[in-house]
Amino acid sequence: MAGDNDKMPLPNLETDFQVVSPDEAGDIAPGTPESGPKTADDLEAVFDVPVQVSAVLGRTRMDVGGILKLGPGTVLELDRKVGEAIDIFVNDRLVARGEVVLVEDKLGITMTEIIKAER
Repeated sequence: MAGDNDKMPLPNLETDFQVVSPDEAGDIAPGTPESGPKTADDLEAVFDVPVQVSAVLGRTRMDVGGILKLGPGTVLELDRKVGEAIDIFVNDRLVARGEVVLVEDKLGITMTEIIKAER
């Protein structure tokens, strides 16, 4: 479980980033101090990299006999309480926590906390 010092606040998109066109960014190589604000074009090389995203609402332990008895309408008790944050994993690595939201008629997730990567 990550400690409080591993929490990284979400960026404020209105103040922390500046959107510029590739023409405004100039001919300076991305990543150099003189390059200025980053653009979506700087990440273009990774846009097609497949990742697996999982949202874990909770967990439970069962024996195989219990799993075989599962059917439609079965209720499973999870280790989380209603309203508690869910874990968001990318490629089996915890990257954020969030809340379940309803968008039109589909479930979605709002990220409320980014987990700082341990290196």
